[in-house]
Amino acid sequence: MAQARPSLQELIRQRSRAGFIGRSAERAAFRANFGTAPEDERHRFRFHVHGNAGVGKTYLLRELEHIAREQGALTAYVDDSAGSVPEAMADISRQFAAQGRRLKELDRLLAAHRERRHEAELAALAVLDPQPEEGGPSAGGRMAARAGVVAAGMVPVVGPLAGMLDAEQLAHGADRLRASLIARFRNHEDLQLVLAPEQVLTPVLLRELSDTTAPWIALFLDTYERTGPYLDPWLHETMTTDRHGAVPATTVVVTAGRTPLDPVRWGGLADFVTDLPLAPFTETEARALMAAKGVTAEPVVEEVLRLTGGLPVLVSTLAESRPTDPDQVGDPSATAVERFLRWEENPARRAAALSCALPRWLDGDVFRAVAECPEEDPEHVWAWLRGMPFVSDRDGERLRYHDVVRAPMLRAERRRSPRGWTQRQRGLAELFGGWREETGAGRGTGELWADEAWRELRLEETYHLLCAGERDALPQALRDFVQACDAGLAVAGRWARALVDAGGDADAEATSRWGTELTAALDTEGITAALGLLLRRAGLDAPTQARARIVRGDELRGDGAYALALTEYDRAIDLDPESAVAYRNRSGIRGDLGDHDGAIADLDRAVALEPGNAWYVALRGEHHRIAGRDAEAIRDLTEAIRLDPALEFAWASRGATHGRAGDPDAALTDLGRALDLNPDYAWAFARRARVWRARGDSHRQLADLDRALALSPDWPWARCERGDALRVAGRDEGAVADLDIALALDPAYTSAYASRGESLARLGRHAEALADLNKAVEMRPGYVWALCRRAVLHAVMGRPEEARADVERVRELDAGAVRALVSELP
Repeated sequence: MAQARPSLQELIRQRSRAGFIGRSAERAAFRANFGTAPEDERHRFRFHVHGNAGVGKTYLLRELEHIAREQGALTAYVDDSAGSVPEAMADISRQFAAQGRRLKELDRLLAAHRERRHEAELAALAVLDPQPEEGGPSAGGRMAARAGVVAAGMVPVVGPLAGMLDAEQLAHGADRLRASLIARFRNHEDLQLVLAPEQVLTPVLLRELSDTTAPWIALFLDTYERTGPYLDPWLHETMTTDRHGAVPATTVVVTAGRTPLDPVRWGGLADFVTDLPLAPFTETEARALMAAKGVTAEPVVEEVLRLTGGLPVLVSTLAESRPTDPDQVGDPSATAVERFLRWEENPARRAAALSCALPRWLDGDVFRAVAECPEEDPEHVWAWLRGMPFVSDRDGERLRYHDVVRAPMLRAERRRSPRGWTQRQRGLAELFGGWREETGAGRGTGELWADEAWRELRLEETYHLLCAGERDALPQALRDFVQACDAGLAVAGRWARALVDAGGDADAEATSRWGTELTAALDTEGITAALGLLLRRAGLDAPTQARARIVRGDELRGDGAYALALTEYDRAIDLDPESAVAYRNRSGIRGDLGDHDGAIADLDRAVALEPGNAWYVALRGEHHRIAGRDAEAIRDLTEAIRLDPALEFAWASRGATHGRAGDPDAALTDLGRALDLNPDYAWAFARRARVWRARGDSHRQLADLDRALALSPDWPWARCERGDALRVAGRDEGAVADLDIALALDPAYTSAYASRGESLARLGRHAEALADLNKAVEMRPGYVWALCRRAVLHAVMGRPEEARADVERVRELDAGAVRALVSELP
């Protein structure tokens, strides 16, 4: 069989590598590391390359990646095109798959993360009723609120904002928010994929890396000055703690950025890290590079050394045009880029190099739209450009100019023809804008902003409008920044970065300042702070202010700062009384705080503004259900199903309502339909188990609870439900095992203590049983069932006085329960 020819990209990379010059000590140290076993004290698990722009960090990183592959390593390269830890994992998985090692489970979870994040951007929070056995906020809610952590870690820390809320109100809100989040997402994994995706994804990544048969795993993380703020804490935690599981000892991580590693974070790990500071090429290395490219005329060599200061990217760029005539040297004031353009004899290539510097990235479509080479085959010019040393082919599809080369090219173009600069920037804005309109045809604003491809085109359109100096470009960019914040921190960061880039490239001080300040706010305090800066200083119109207030409210709500979130929603409604989203989101916070009448009033207004919105109608029905108004709940949920027959939430909620109203057949029909629409709907399984229990069908009850817990193993309520079911079935060992897990997940789960106490008593473990029942009564002094079980246990243990005291307490609380209790006493 004839051997397949290499691709153009492969040939370019091979030729580029064949001419690699310098950095021999760094390359040797890295290569030698593969010759020492991970157990050897000389082995290093982390390398950090650092140095100024243009010093050759990316080229060295690529060379080190090639060395790693020569040693049989599975490799992946990540740069600042990945805006978050999940995006970095997606890059790693994609590149491993290209090398024949698919990370199947990680890919599944990454897809689920993207889907759940999309749901979170487009859907309001649904609200679930509290634990049925509890009458008010659990003691766990109060304890978590005081500690600043809601619902056993499912919600981010409240911090100093907790002091702004009444403790009892916050406890109610903590319980409501925990329940509403469980209802919103079908299982605990979904919940974590939105709130803390790294906690779900990282263990899976590590497990799948441990299963690989490759002798080494090498990860290369570039542009660390930009990616480090979010990758470095994750990397440190993953490599130095067992929180996410074991990292294969054959893993080597190489990072590259402009600054050394953080000494506070990595200073104590010097025995495991090799620091690789890069300086400009020595004269010997620079001469060797020029000689390899055929540049040997001494006057030219001396001129290149003068112009470049030894920066590898500039030395390589100038040498690429292979000047030989000393008369070409001249003009000692010229810059390296100006000299490169002067020495490039082909006018089509020279023009293409300049015009292609204008966009921030290039693919074939962008190149063909901007390159000016009418007398030259565009594909030949494109191939030439791809081989230039100042261009990086980061993802195999898009090119990016090196900043050290692109910046002076842009400056030269802007100075050469200011009007031409403006016209070409407008043309590029129109190009990206046209593609954006094609991509977004027929879709609404919310759906568009959830589409990464559409957002990217909008961002590049905005960048070029800013560079063109259009009058409304900066105000519109700031309005778009609000929408970007709603799409998440990574998207907001890219938007702020585009403002920084446009400000620098177009010498636009106001744009640059806004980009810098928004980036700093995002990096230090997050979206809430960045939007606060915008609201204080940007002079936004009322609808955009309202949108910013809504997004701030959503962020504050996620942080548990309910009072502040409610204030933001109130302000949004004052600014834009016709905003259905503001009313919908405010209904969620009111529900979190137990004000279901207020939530229903807000949803009345939202439905009036958008009468065909099935989700709003379903949410109103859910609030009616929680408030115990079954007729109103069924009315709204039936209407939501009419509007959207595929809305599984409405079917499940109506099924739960039918179950409570005493219509098990209707309940089973609705919950079955919800599960037909979504076979992985854990909450629907758990609610259907309740219906089976009411019918006395313990076999089906346990089967549904098993399925719910297979989907959501860390759901305390379902654990307790199954523990209770096993206890009733006389399977006390299994009951105790489930209740142990429930209490490990939620140490303040009152009914779980009571139920476990009863099972322990039946197993003869009386001291442990008494401790659990005491705990349940301590947490909820009026807990009749726990008092009854403790009275029986006291009697069995030969403690008649304590038993009588519990009987009298039950008589005070529920006289009807005393007769059954007395009949149980020995």
